[in-house]
Amino acid sequence: MCADLRSRVREHLAQIYGDRDLESWVERLIQLMAYPAGMARVQAHQNHWDQRDIALISYGDSIHRAGEKPLVTLRRFLAAELAEAVTILHILPFFPYSSDDGFSVMDYLAVNPALGDWQDISALAGDFRLMADLVINHASARSRWFENFKKCQHPGRDYFYTADEHADTSGVIRPRSTPLLNPVATADGVKWLWCTFSPDQVDLNFANPEVLAEFVGIVARYLDWGVEVFRLDAVAFLWKEPGTSCVHLPQTHEIIKLLRLLVEHKNPRAVLVTETNVPNRENLTYLGNANEAHVIYNFSLPPLLVNALITGSCRHLKTWMMSMPPAQNGTAYLNFIASHDGIGLRPTEGLLDEDELRVLIDTMQDFGGMVSFRKGQEGFEKPYEINISLYDAMKGTAAGGPDQWQFQRFVCAHAIMLAVEGIPAIYIHSMLGTENDTRKFENTGRKRSINRHSWEEGDLVARLADAGLHHRPVLDELKRLIAIRRRQPAFHPNVTQFTLHLGDEIFAFWRQSLKRDQSIFCLANITTEPQTILLSQINLVATESWSDLISGIGIPDLGASLVLEPYQSLWLSNCRY
Repeated sequence: MCADLRSRVREHLAQIYGDRDLESWVERLIQLMAYPAGMARVQAHQNHWDQRDIALISYGDSIHRAGEKPLVTLRRFLAAELAEAVTILHILPFFPYSSDDGFSVMDYLAVNPALGDWQDISALAGDFRLMADLVINHASARSRWFENFKKCQHPGRDYFYTADEHADTSGVIRPRSTPLLNPVATADGVKWLWCTFSPDQVDLNFANPEVLAEFVGIVARYLDWGVEVFRLDAVAFLWKEPGTSCVHLPQTHEIIKLLRLLVEHKNPRAVLVTETNVPNRENLTYLGNANEAHVIYNFSLPPLLVNALITGSCRHLKTWMMSMPPAQNGTAYLNFIASHDGIGLRPTEGLLDEDELRVLIDTMQDFGGMVSFRKGQEGFEKPYEINISLYDAMKGTAAGGPDQWQFQRFVCAHAIMLAVEGIPAIYIHSMLGTENDTRKFENTGRKRSINRHSWEEGDLVARLADAGLHHRPVLDELKRLIAIRRRQPAFHPNVTQFTLHLGDEIFAFWRQSLKRDQSIFCLANITTEPQTILLSQINLVATESWSDLISGIGIPDLGASLVLEPYQSLWLSNCRY
């Protein structure tokens, strides 16, 4: 087994670094992983998830209480409210940082003392399957590595990517409009640092194997502390070559394959998730041949689902869904509608035209949202993402503006997301029905802050107890839908899915369990008007008994018609679990 592992590690290193002496690097990476004496054999194409798995996304301080470590506060709240609903907990970067709410890491092996310590992280890992960010593309300009880089000392010397100030960067694709190359004085003179995201987030130089070794050691430590799911942040930009797009380069894919190999031999249940907010076809490449990422974010789902619900037409959502290949066993999609970032717009490329995109953007701005931009290859700024809380995004429609259907529309969005092929991931602020935090945006000047509220625990508890507010109904209804979903074999992330055609006003698809003993027909009215369908249109098997899992109502007459109220969802099934 060990010989086979060494051989496979060597093959990946050869693809990344060529014919240089690799034996010492093979041994170093294996030693850094500190494999146990009796390593379990890794079985290919194993699904480390099922229909019971629900991920929750949260910052470590999304809920806080004066005088208490936020990670302790968060753990207590989750135990009280979400212990039966959530199995995977994604704590967004919990390390010391200098900017970008954690994504400019100063020390990868420390917990931000303002949040807690490693004991608090391990405690959460004991309650949930813990997902942590591996901020692998860049590090903070205030990190020890970068200070050493400027001094030309180890560790840090040659850890960051430098380029000639006149290098050809015309084809580089990136999500920001800040300068790509930034001058920094070092002991060896001025160096031009590559900064894909910001001058404080300096890109690492993975052409130096020392950098790869550093991250292998970091991953090994995270595994020891209880992390089982690794979110590879901004990984698409990892390898740089001037004169190219510097995104999705072959070495990037090879590094992900190598990390998967190393990680799953230490913990066969460990999972790599790639965060690649790019057009859909590019995103799909990160599954490889079931040998790269275990899971990829379904980045096209949020903008297309929001677009469907505000326009009353699921035409583009259906077109995209029909184009999605089933995930092979051992791989899965991570479905989400909202996150700490905004609603990405690059994944709509080739799916929405310019006029449709403009309607989506204008509507979200009317509901209090904002737009972040990136510099396109054409030299001018292009919309990159919409920054808005999901609850406010569901405030109304493009044609009619705000209306009385906000709650129903919001729940409908989650009923669809919970039923679509993949693993659901819900942002904590969606669970709580958090609205736009315009005050936080005004304080920070960062548009993403509008959807990064931090609840004071007492205020949150009071709001959840107030029958006149929407927060408790939102939380309870999402928990109810999750509880139903978790019992249904036909909602396993890897089972059959087919798109149904019931017009543009009803989004519909069919799921079937692995044993083929359960079928679920998922229907959602995405309009403000009642919609009528004939049950004969969806071919329910007449010899079986059918009922709606959401309402619990049986369907006695398969020749009858059904009326779906505005934003009503049905999960019609031949089995109840």
